[in-house]
Amino acid sequence: QVQLVESGGGLVQPGGSLRLSCAASGFTLDYYAMDWYRQAPGKQRELVATITSGGSTNYADSVKGRFTISRDIAKNTVYLQMNSLKPEDTAVYYCRAARATYRYWGQGTQVTVSS
Repeated sequence: QVQLVESGGGLVQPGGSLRLSCAASGFTLDYYAMDWYRQAPGKQRELVATITSGGSTNYADSVKGRFTISRDIAKNTVYLQMNSLKPEDTAVYYCRAARATYRYWGQGTQVTVSS
């Protein structure tokens, strides 16, 4: 059974940091592109960061230089290190696995940036 479980969200002050984790089971993530998306209230879900099966990374302009996506193949886990957080980063963050026509989503984790 394929499953993605996100963790690490919470409340943080502006300028702070959080690290999100996405633990995968039922498949090996190094064959998949792994994405982090986010959705703020009243807004569309947007792609934040991607790590390809080959290990290349891409970022949305809004998070470039602040967020880092990485993976630990041995732990079958993907991470999103978020630094210099801003109130506009507040959203539910989702992990997604993609390969060919397959798409798997996690349940999401809330990140709130507020003083």
